[in-house]
Amino acid sequence: MDKETDNLDDIWNKHLEFEFDKKDVDGAMSTMTEDPHVHSVPTLTGGRGYNGVYDFYKNHFIGKTPNDLNITKLSRTVGKDQVVDEFILSFTHDIEFEYLLPGVPPTGKYVEIPHVAVVKFKNNKISHEHLYWDQASVLVQIGLLKPEKIPITGIEQTKKLIELSKKG
Repeated sequence: MDKETDNLDDIWNKHLEFEFDKKDVDGAMSTMTEDPHVHSVPTLTGGRGYNGVYDFYKNHFIGKTPNDLNITKLSRTVGKDQVVDEFILSFTHDIEFEYLLPGVPPTGKYVEIPHVAVVKFKNNKISHEHLYWDQASVLVQIGLLKPEKIPITGIEQTKKLIELSKKG
């Protein structure tokens, strides 16, 4: 990697540290442009513009995740102005998790779900995050969707992805 892409990697790592380790909304926002957006594709959660993202982070995401939330990194691609992260998000659905399951009361079920984050940068600041995952798999895992007659899977997605990732 060159110096510029190393910097994007560092900025993204710092942003994740503010979100998940420090639970610091202002810190996370300090890594972003003045007009960012965060878009969770399956649930349409997130925010647009500085105030919209700040509100989302403060009131619906940072510090509002299950206590056992874990991120298992699978791969990261760093380009000239973009980072793409592939990871597994695992947690027990013991609180309303607005980012992933808005409006769904806690079920107590354990969930593992592959995610992809596409993070765009402008002038060494995050301009957007687009987050992708299979919402049908999440719904199967918490018991709201029955896979018997439709071609969807639950936690098997994660197990297969981890198996394949270990093979290289």
